[in-house]
Amino acid sequence: MVSKGDIKKNLSKYDKDNITLGILSSHSALQLTHGAKLEGFDTIGICPEERKKTYSSFPKAKPDEFLTVNDFSEILEEENQEKLLEKNTIIIPHGSFVEYVGAENLLKKFQVPIFGNRNSLNWEGSRAKQREWLKKAGVKVPKKYKDPSEIDGKVFVKFSGAKGGRGFFTASSQEDFEEKLEEKLEEGAITEKDAEKVTIQEFVPGVRYYPHYFYSLFENKGAEAAEGTIELLGMDRRVEPIDESYRGLPDIPQEFFDYTVTGNEPIVIREKLLVNLMNMATKVVETSEKLFSPGMIGPFCLETVYHPKRGFTVFEISGRIVAGTNIFPVGSPYSTYYFEEPMSTGRRIAREIKKGMEKDQLDRIIY
Repeated sequence: MVSKGDIKKNLSKYDKDNITLGILSSHSALQLTHGAKLEGFDTIGICPEERKKTYSSFPKAKPDEFLTVNDFSEILEEENQEKLLEKNTIIIPHGSFVEYVGAENLLKKFQVPIFGNRNSLNWEGSRAKQREWLKKAGVKVPKKYKDPSEIDGKVFVKFSGAKGGRGFFTASSQEDFEEKLEEKLEEGAITEKDAEKVTIQEFVPGVRYYPHYFYSLFENKGAEAAEGTIELLGMDRRVEPIDESYRGLPDIPQEFFDYTVTGNEPIVIREKLLVNLMNMATKVVETSEKLFSPGMIGPFCLETVYHPKRGFTVFEISGRIVAGTNIFPVGSPYSTYYFEEPMSTGRRIAREIKKGMEKDQLDRIIY
């Protein structure tokens, strides 16, 4: 197990005047690199050779250098970790980092400092731990079915990890569930390992909202929570093939019934509902401090469904930057109320690291 003490020791050897931010070239890398450069950091993009051309083609979001790997998981190799340590690298985690490298590997094998608390990635990666976290925070969560035989209405079926909805499906009975699960396995949309960790939840009707939060220990701009404050930096809804199903009416092709996230749209919620969103975020942050001290740090997202009669239901939590923030590279309708300058979540991360360096408290936000 890589302890926080191990990371603190490695961080103490860094040249604090020459910190490099390391980003896997996927997910939200353009925004993260762009934001890091705006805050004056050197950047290193970690990617397979075939991605370098694409990630070099955006001048203001091009990494200063690349670390080439055949597969993202090769970042765990000792040689690559040494290269990153030599460059005083702090890794910025995102969904692809969690999915391709794995939270367990990060806890057991990865010696390079990571922005935030890597324990939050471990809690995020487990549906059971997510549910425990949310329930202890006192927010409403969907009903969960322990066994397919319990299905008594429409359910939503999902799998562990940051899969962006890949392989997810709905079912209305045990027979329907088993047939569709087998289809997903045959298609290769999921693996046998995925199927072993299946989660069956009630299908919650309503409108989906994905608020993007940032929990800061060094700024005092947002809602008070634990030892810091929470900023609401943006909000999106996700674009999935199922959203286009109306185009297949009256006989909708089966291909439309796919929940893989393919894009994101900006959205602004009715202002009175912001009270609920900020209260939920505060409870989640303060509960995280008790469950995995010092708790969640930096960006996170509560994935919600709102129904006028049922209120908000939180069906998932992401304990790091989400891809929906990519629609706000120069800020959102909400970040405007915190900052005078354009502020993406990517830039906000870099700003927090810079503040930590200025206060000589970088170890508080790195693990």
